[in-house]
Parts: sequence; C-alpha cells; structure tokens
Amino acid sequence: MDSPRSPRELVVSIDAMGGDNAPQAIIDGVAIAHVRHPKVKFLLHGDHARLQPALLGKPAVKNVAQVVHCDDTVGMEDKPSQALRRGRNTSMWRAIDSVRSKEAQVAVSAGNTGALMAMSMFQLRTIPGLSRPAIAAIWPTIRGQTVVLDVGANVDSDARQLVDFAILGEAFARIIFGIERPSVGLLNIGAEEVKGNDAVKAAAAALRAPGVSMRFHGFVEGDDISAGTVDVVVTSGFTGNIALKTAEGTARLIGHYIRSAMSRSLFSRIGYLLAKPGFGILRQKMDPRVANGGVFLGLNGTIVKSHGGTDGIGFANAIDLAVEMAQSDFPSQIADAMSHLPDSFAALGGPKAPTIDTGDAPSATEAVGTATQPAAE
Repeated sequence: MDSPRSPRELVVSIDAMGGDNAPQAIIDGVAIAHVRHPKVKFLLHGDHARLQPALLGKPAVKNVAQVVHCDDTVGMEDKPSQALRRGRNTSMWRAIDSVRSKEAQVAVSAGNTGALMAMSMFQLRTIPGLSRPAIAAIWPTIRGQTVVLDVGANVDSDARQLVDFAILGEAFARIIFGIERPSVGLLNIGAEEVKGNDAVKAAAAALRAPGVSMRFHGFVEGDDISAGTVDVVVTSGFTGNIALKTAEGTARLIGHYIRSAMSRSLFSRIGYLLAKPGFGILRQKMDPRVANGGVFLGLNGTIVKSHGGTDGIGFANAIDLAVEMAQSDFPSQIADAMSHLPDSFAALGGPKAPTIDTGDAPSATEAVGTATQPAAE
C-alpha cells in the first residue's frame, strides 16, 4: 500500500502479533476481510520478519496493506502494568496509536484483553461525561442476538455507570442490529421492582423517569439473556463476565453429554449419522467464530477485541464488526448523547475514575458453540 491514503478511505489498524495463532491467523483473516471489503485498507503492526512469510501467496493483501514494523509484542499472560511500561514499541500499542493519530478509524486485536483495555484507555481516554468504558458482546439467543455489557471491563458498577452502559448498549444495538429503538433491560435477581441492590434499583428508577426516551423494559433475569427478552442486557462487568463463563461451562457440559450419548451404542452412532445434516446446521448457527469480537465502548476511538484463540475466519468476522463500527461514527453518536442527558441521569452524579479489571472476556458465542461439536470430534 504505497500510495497516499485518501481522507475518506476506511483504514483498519491490526495488531498482527496478538493472539494464540498470530500472525498467520491474523493475516488469513485480513485476506478474507479484503474479499468482503475490497475498498478497506489495513495497517499491519508487527514483526516484519514474521509477517512477510505469512503474506506469501497473498498478493491482494499486499496491495491494500502496509506493514508497520514493531520490535515487541504483548504476551497473553502479561499484566496490563507490564504491557504499559514497555508498550510503546509493541504491536498492540502501535495499533491503538494509529486510531489515536487518525491514521485509522478502528483497531482490531486478538491479544491480551486486560492489556488492550489499559492501553486503549491510556491513549484514547473516555468520552467526556461517561464514567467508565465497557466491553460489549453479542450473545446468541432464541430470537436472534442480544447485546450484553459489561462483560469484563469493570469489577463493580454504581447506578450512574449502569445508566452509562445502557446508553452505550442502546446505541451499539441500534448500529449492529438496525433497530431504531432497541429494548434495554437491567440484569437482576428477579423482575420485581423490590429486588436487587441499591445500584440496580437507582439505575432502573433513572431509566424509568419522565423525559427518558430509551425503551426501557425493566429488570431481566439470567435466563432472559438467551431467551432474547430484550435487545440489550446491562450489568456490571463482574456479573457479566461470570454469566459469560457460566454459559461457556454449561455449553461444554452439554457438548460432553451429546458426545457421550451419540457414541454409547451402535444405534446411537447410526442415529448420529442420520441426524448429521441437522447437526451441521446447528454447528453453523452456533459457530463461535460468527459473532467473534467484543467492542470497547465509551472511548474516543473504536477498538474491537477478537477472541485470542480464533482462526482466520473468526478474525475476519471481527474485522467485519470493526468496519461496521467505523462506518457508523459511534464515538460521535455517544458524545452527542452524553451532551443531552435527562435530569434523572444527571442526578446520579458525575463520572468517576475507572477501575479496569484485567481478566479475559471471551466472545459470547464461544460460550455456547462448544455444545454443537459432533460426537466424531
């Protein structure tokens, strides 16, 4: 990509060294994404010596991508503090910095979640008026898909922060699902108004107040997430991450049951063969790569986190999400929303300094995709 970039060109900044299968899976994903988005350009941040072999046989990618050499990488086990100390010459830092400097509209990384959030906050900062950023995941449901946030950025959240997450989630669902007025629910231990802690009750009261245009459903319970009761489920990062990983464990258990049942006897094996087309459809619908990508919402720039263990197909789907977000100008929409807050929101107090968790937040679809693996696998 030698020619100067047009001001209107959409550029995606890639952490080419992040993830368990980098750089090959990352380059494979870029190649697939290029077919889907032929006008999009890419900045590939990473070790030039390792990227060149991965680019062999991909001349189309070379025509739309520029390799930006970086001497260092952020390991999947590195603490955010360690990554920040040596971060300026890592592929992750450079990928985010390209968004900060307006060289790219969005960055994608499959690297260390805690380090990515810490670096993103340090470089991009939170949108004025927002208390904290959040990680949003797209969760497969009976009705289709639901946005769940926060799924791991914040250990705890007060009422003001939950309201901020509702604003972020509503805007995100509007962009991703194309719904003019998405329904929003607060995750709680029951649907009754008397249940829940003080933060959840206060947030619900603010969202129900006169003058709030949000389509607030009220409280939802854990089983409402997969049922698709609402378009957006709002919760603290502590609870959201537990819900996500509980679903993952449940899916693995169900997958174990299915494999055991299908291999128990000759008749069950024959039954599996007869039902194989149906299992194929189910696997395709629940493929964790389809909804790969969690979005860091609330920053002055767009960052998409791919699952660390994904392959080229999954990473390409994360790029799809990044392109959609870049075309929407999401940060500007949130900044405008924060400048016109209802009185009930302002009454909850101003933003507080963020406390970011460093745990990994897997994609929501990964949590349920395990159950669709056939007995033969």
